Amino acid sequence: MTTKPKVSRYRIRRGSEHASATEQAASEASQETSSRKEAELNPLEQMAAVPQEDGLPPAAGKSAMRIERNTRPSGATDADANPDEIAQVQNEGLTGRQLRMARRVAQKHGVQADNDYDAVIKLRRAGIDPFKRANMLELVEGEGDGKSTNLPQPAPQVGVPGPGVFDAAARARSVIDIQRDIARRRRRNLQMLILRLIFFVVFPTIAAGYYYYNVATPMYATKSEFVIQQADGSGGGASGLFAGTGLASSQDSIGVQGYLTSREAMLRLDRDVGFKDSFSDPSIDVVQRLDQGASNETAYKAYRKRVKIGFDPTEGIIKMEVVAPSPKLSELYSKALISYAEERVDNLTQRKREDQMEGAQNSYEEAEREMLAAQGRVLALQEEVGVFDATSDASSLMSQINTYELQLQDKRLRLQQLLDNTSPNQARVDGVRGDISRLESLIAELRGRLTDTGGEKGSLASISGQLRIAQTNLETRTLLMQQALQQLEVARIEANKQTRYLSTNVSPVAPDQPTYPKAFENTLLAFLIFSGIYLMLSLTASILREQISS
Repeated sequence: MTTKPKVSRYRIRRGSEHASATEQAASEASQETSSRKEAELNPLEQMAAVPQEDGLPPAAGKSAMRIERNTRPSGATDADANPDEIAQVQNEGLTGRQLRMARRVAQKHGVQADNDYDAVIKLRRAGIDPFKRANMLELVEGEGDGKSTNLPQPAPQVGVPGPGVFDAAARARSVIDIQRDIARRRRRNLQMLILRLIFFVVFPTIAAGYYYYNVATPMYATKSEFVIQQADGSGGGASGLFAGTGLASSQDSIGVQGYLTSREAMLRLDRDVGFKDSFSDPSIDVVQRLDQGASNETAYKAYRKRVKIGFDPTEGIIKMEVVAPSPKLSELYSKALISYAEERVDNLTQRKREDQMEGAQNSYEEAEREMLAAQGRVLALQEEVGVFDATSDASSLMSQINTYELQLQDKRLRLQQLLDNTSPNQARVDGVRGDISRLESLIAELRGRLTDTGGEKGSLASISGQLRIAQTNLETRTLLMQQALQQLEVARIEANKQTRYLSTNVSPVAPDQPTYPKAFENTLLAFLIFSGIYLMLSLTASILREQISS
């Protein structure tokens, strides 16, 4: 790695320049000392050391002369400056960079000028070219030294008092004032927080407690429990696994629960025992009272609040709580709802039983019609062919054929015996041959009755096949009719039997003391609700304030 050689710089200073450099070094040393003192101050002293406007007039003497000199208007010129010369320089079209360089060259050579154009004029009068390259390079070298006294110095602040010095007492007073301000702001914030809590939390809680303790009408709750059971026989599959448990009747229990919490049950309860009228009594407080002539939707909302039904799926128990203005009404409502539930349970399988009974009856009637039609077909076929039993007739014909064939074989043997003689009796031979031909004709006729299809009634084989098919169809239809009859009897038995029934485990009993309102619990709940609402609102406001301020 190579580095560029450094070039040594040499400058020749004048005596006056050397003196001014010495003065500048002294001023820089004093400024450095003052800055070090300022750095040693703590943050409170530095804050107090910031110049403040005291409203006093500027000091007289040397400061006044300096203010007057520094506040001289930039457009003013010396006596030597001619306005025509300034206008001529302005018409030369010099750039801002050239004018600044001329001002700096004038400061370097100690030429006092009021503005940039005056500096150009005075430099030219002194025989110095402000835009000469050598002058510019010399000016740049002087800037690199950093000790030139001809550089522009910052204007002194006029009318600003010097930094004050903090002693221990002043510092203590400042700290005490800051602490008091912080404590005062904390007290103010705490007071505002207490006021907000009182307004948004305490007052609403007191109002809610006053309502629950002094205004709310006492309500009486009657509790009851019932379960839906099945009377079906043990079935196979999954129904046998869950038999005797709450899962076996969970669908029925859920259906009954939905019915008791429906508008239909509310309307029926109002029609039977007057639900709307009991809760429209003027003795009930305004919050819980129904208006006279209230709509069904408003009454249903009150019904959902007063009738609470829960279902335990593990045990299959339905728990019901009915709230009313008086104990008698509460017990009356509970018993009415339980009767509605029992009726609904009875009707759950009624349609199923009716459908089963109707289907079994239709099946039996159809099977009976088919059986009668098959029997009529067999009878018509027997009358048509004149055969009662084709099997017996065929057996009879086959026995006759067998007999005749034995006789024919015997005749043939006899004929052969006669022919074996050297001089057989021709009359006997002819008689035997005639018997043989007659037997063959008879056997052929009998066999033709079995297989001949060209007759009027057909062959006995075809007649036997038709009768056999008709009889088989008749037997099948008879068996189907028997099964349909059996199903009809089973459906009739099931239709007459109640497969599901409601069993009341806990009967409704009227209470002797009011159950609602629970004043302490409701007041505490109101306090928690208002506190949560206030907390959410305050957090939301804080987040929005932070987002807006950022």
